[in-house]
Amino acid sequence: MSSRKQEVLQEVVIKFAGDSGDGMQLTGTQFTNNSAMLGLDLSTFPDFPAEIRAPIGTLPGVSGFQLRFSSDAIYTPGDSCDVLVAMNAAALKANLGALKKGGRIIVNTDGFDSKNLRLANYPDGENPLENNSLTNYEVIRIDVTKLTREALKEFTMGMKEKDRAKNMFVLGFLYWMYGRDMQNTTDFLKEKFGKRPDIYDSNIKVLQAGYNYGDTTEAFTTTYKVEKAKMEPGEYRSVMGNQSLAYGLVAAAHVSGLPMFLGTYPITPASDILHELSKYKNFGVRTFQAEDEIAAITSTIGAAYGGALGVTTTSGPGMALKGEAMGLAVMLEIPLLIIDVQRGGPSTGLPTKTEQSDLLQAYYGRNGECPMPVISASTPADCFEAVYEATKIAIQHMTPVIFLSDGYIANGAEPWKFPKSEHLPPIHVKFKTELGHGEEKLQPYLRDEKLARPWAVPGTPGLEHRIGGLEKQNITGNISYDPENHQLMVKIRQEKVDKIAEYIPEQHLDSGKPKGKVLVLGWGSTYGSIKSAVLELQAEGHEVSHAHLRYIRPFPRNLGSILQNFDTILIPEINNGQLIKVIRDQYLVDAKGYHKIMGIPITKIELVEEIRRYL
Repeated sequence: MSSRKQEVLQEVVIKFAGDSGDGMQLTGTQFTNNSAMLGLDLSTFPDFPAEIRAPIGTLPGVSGFQLRFSSDAIYTPGDSCDVLVAMNAAALKANLGALKKGGRIIVNTDGFDSKNLRLANYPDGENPLENNSLTNYEVIRIDVTKLTREALKEFTMGMKEKDRAKNMFVLGFLYWMYGRDMQNTTDFLKEKFGKRPDIYDSNIKVLQAGYNYGDTTEAFTTTYKVEKAKMEPGEYRSVMGNQSLAYGLVAAAHVSGLPMFLGTYPITPASDILHELSKYKNFGVRTFQAEDEIAAITSTIGAAYGGALGVTTTSGPGMALKGEAMGLAVMLEIPLLIIDVQRGGPSTGLPTKTEQSDLLQAYYGRNGECPMPVISASTPADCFEAVYEATKIAIQHMTPVIFLSDGYIANGAEPWKFPKSEHLPPIHVKFKTELGHGEEKLQPYLRDEKLARPWAVPGTPGLEHRIGGLEKQNITGNISYDPENHQLMVKIRQEKVDKIAEYIPEQHLDSGKPKGKVLVLGWGSTYGSIKSAVLELQAEGHEVSHAHLRYIRPFPRNLGSILQNFDTILIPEINNGQLIKVIRDQYLVDAKGYHKIMGIPITKIELVEEIRRYL
């Protein structure tokens, strides 16, 4: 042991990869939580198959989890990896291209037998562990399967059950390699399997076996440490986007004093919001898993009409199904939140892959003139503030609001500084409880300075009124087929959404000078890669700035003047060019696009190269 040394690193990027049954998501999540507890800055990128049980040992069946942790501020999970954990041949083949030259590969040698090599489409007789193809990397060969079984030889469980603990061996080994305490994982296992002592004891045994393997094997002479990050003082936790979003909704409901009703239908990658919110009945949250997407949103409309904070969650295919009911909510002018966690499309598309594919659907994807505000989150932690703001807009402007996240944000994680309840901005709710001066009966479309109509809860004496999907007469709310009235109401509904720009903050630059050669304008999950790329180019002295949009409809009132201060506007998107169409239309600027539609995020490296073209 005296010959062991510890090397201090600034940051590490690890990719856990294996078969979809190898527990790579759990392993990555546990290492992430461990890193967060040490006060490291971190960013994650889970990547898994769409199938519940993807074909074992095949390339489409590879499940991955990338984690970057650092003593400095970071904004992405990293473009390439320092360490690749490959549980089988397919995992190595699928991820080797993302490993840095000289990087470390930890392989489970049992996953490289003839069957696994054949399933991974290696040529007959070819084994990457034996043909010198990995000479540019440091390869750590561990027969994880054999060592796991050896650790559990005294346990009376089947071989299949024993093999399920392989991921714990790898996790234990990595905890040793990076000088970590394992308590958070033992606590997790106790909570999850405390009532199943055979499973709990076997996982603990294998976790410790992995740690001891690193500690006692003489071939391993170095451990590594990443120092605590220099972050703003406060209480932090690691949070995933869907968790953060759920907490933001609970906070908004609590501050507004409204009960929350979530009417939803499970769909990847939004389902975890339902799972999370179902835990908070003590905060007045009611969750309803409907029989389909249409029932989900219409039940939510009923809840909002009845005076609750109505929320429905979905992804792109569900947005299409909800379209008619969204039009009803616009006609009724009730506060409602439609949360779209975007994924690759069209149709069923790429259920587990990320894409910013639904912006134009959010803008225009309903029949008739049907305007709705659109708010977007930029990072997992940002979901809290962004959805809180979306809720505030819905309530105070009496309008349904579309909130856009995506799979990258939803499943990724980063440190989140706990907000204090006293620092949350107020959300004022004003129910109409009695007739106003001179009113003989309720005028349901008589508007205030925001052009918001009154929110009258059904059953309030004297406030009976008619609602529905047919066009409303201005002020009275009676059904009207009058041409002039229809045009008036269409214009008013649009003006109401446009008027929100007077009540939201002006757009600010995330970094850079207010004038220059290039402005990189982004929205959503491109935030981290844009910020990283722009900061690198600014450090080289280039005139490049970055602005990131939270408010996409309406845009902040000063956005047009910002755009005029730059020679080139570059808009990177994980789609085929959607925000760029809206920007060109509204501001008549010749914006340039950078579009990536591969189901994976834009990297910092490729964005740096693209920005250089315009410098």
